[in-house]
Amino acid sequence: MNYLLNRFLPQIEFESYEEFKEKFTINVPEDFNFGYDVVDAWADAEPEKRALVWVNEEGEERVFTFTDIKAMSNQVAHFFRSLGLKKGDVVMMIQRRRWEYWICATTLHKLGVILIPATLQLTKKDIVYRGNAAEVKAVVCVDDDFVVSQMEAAAPEIPSLKNKILVGGPRAGWLDLHEEMDKFPTEFARPTDDQATRWNDIMLVYFTSGTTGMPKLVQHNFAHPLGHIVTAKYWQHVEENKLHMSVSDSGWAKFGWGKIYGQWICGATIFCYDMVGKFDPKKLLRKVEQYKVTTFCVPPTMYRFMLQEDLSQFDLSSLHHCATAGEPLNPEVVKQWKEKVGHQIYEGFGQSEGPVLIANFGSEWFEPIQGSTGKPNPLFDIQLIDAYGEPCEDGEEGSLTIIDVKHHPPVGLFTGYYKSPEQTEEKLSGIGYNTGDVLWRDSDGYYRFVGRNDDVIKCSGYRIGPFEVESALIAHPAVVECAITGVPDPIRGQVVKATIVLAKGYEGTPELTKELQNHVKKLTAPYKYPRVVEYVQELPKTVGGKIKRAEIRKADEEAHNA
Repeated sequence: MNYLLNRFLPQIEFESYEEFKEKFTINVPEDFNFGYDVVDAWADAEPEKRALVWVNEEGEERVFTFTDIKAMSNQVAHFFRSLGLKKGDVVMMIQRRRWEYWICATTLHKLGVILIPATLQLTKKDIVYRGNAAEVKAVVCVDDDFVVSQMEAAAPEIPSLKNKILVGGPRAGWLDLHEEMDKFPTEFARPTDDQATRWNDIMLVYFTSGTTGMPKLVQHNFAHPLGHIVTAKYWQHVEENKLHMSVSDSGWAKFGWGKIYGQWICGATIFCYDMVGKFDPKKLLRKVEQYKVTTFCVPPTMYRFMLQEDLSQFDLSSLHHCATAGEPLNPEVVKQWKEKVGHQIYEGFGQSEGPVLIANFGSEWFEPIQGSTGKPNPLFDIQLIDAYGEPCEDGEEGSLTIIDVKHHPPVGLFTGYYKSPEQTEEKLSGIGYNTGDVLWRDSDGYYRFVGRNDDVIKCSGYRIGPFEVESALIAHPAVVECAITGVPDPIRGQVVKATIVLAKGYEGTPELTKELQNHVKKLTAPYKYPRVVEYVQELPKTVGGKIKRAEIRKADEEAHNA
């Protein structure tokens, strides 16, 4: 029986989803700290237990036990303390998928220093905004020419920034992480004074990539990792001492979902493939085959591109469970993956603001059904709310809302916006936290994703969600992936547009366009078919794999207004 789960969960196993929903709860110790109570706890209980298997494009491989992570994070803790960093200070990390991320994150949690993960794509302007909004005291960056140049350009405009630390250096003007940490001992006493942390102290801040306005600073407390027990154990089905692989850059909340918190609490070993450059499905599949990955979670986009390969060339028999999140999962992708690999893909849904909110938790509880993202996480009182603030009936579209979070904050959910009490009050008061996502629920309790409020297309009085049309198009062999958006139309207000990436061997001819339009009309309501079709080599995406529909809409609006 898992050493840590017994500490945090009064009941671990459940006979049914209904029992899970009714009885699942988490015990949160008053002084819970992920660094001490998970990483160090595993090291003390099982000194040889593997925590991380890391490989990169150059063929380097590193294997770390929890004892290794404990010792090195203690060295870095001494180093960071020598720089004057203390509880409540803020450190930004831009490290791609370097193994040092896990060391430094553990360190910051131990010290009570607030961690801000950030992506490699940030420019000087982005860094200046984030640095000043959060009053960042130090940065820890990977030795990448673009990252270093942008950080050096931004640093003079961030008055709070005192130290720049480099992973993979050295460089002039930067402290070398390895050189500095090696100066310090591997033992570090857990603070018991005013530097000790409590469960409701701020641990982590994510900058959200909103569709409008500047990014918000989503804050999580020290109980947040415990909320990811549901993410890891009950949705991703990670197995103790077996390899779990999620694909994400460390700058995104998906990394916290799949590559550290819930997985380590459950005793799984993280497998990290430090990819650089454009995604290569063959290389990823080879790593799964070579290292015998057991549980697997990648964005739908990656499943789509892996399915373009001859999967019979790869031995994927080690896989026990496949999951996905980040974008809605098209039924055709599920069908093909099951036919070719033999596994259902279990979809989960959530945001930077929390752990998984809705998921297909496993066929032993309920069978996933086509087009559904599953059923709610029992940690949250989830309701669909209409435009008048009233709960929706089955079959009605509404905004996904977590009820009464201000007075009864659930474990794992964000606690507000950092340094912005006004935004926090606005978002978390009232009926609850409105996620901004539109879904509907069927009579069996399955939830179905329609789209972000911003993504829903309003055409001639109809509301059209992009996901259903995208799923219809994906079912055609000519389409690898697509994005459905609304484009301005003087008569209808908006019409449906499909931006399409074609499979090998197909050309974007007028004949193919007509064929695809008729194909959509057969699979869904005829009024939803794309009246405008554009063929592209690739879709604009975030590093995390989400399609940037807002970018497509903006370009079309600018062209319309020109």
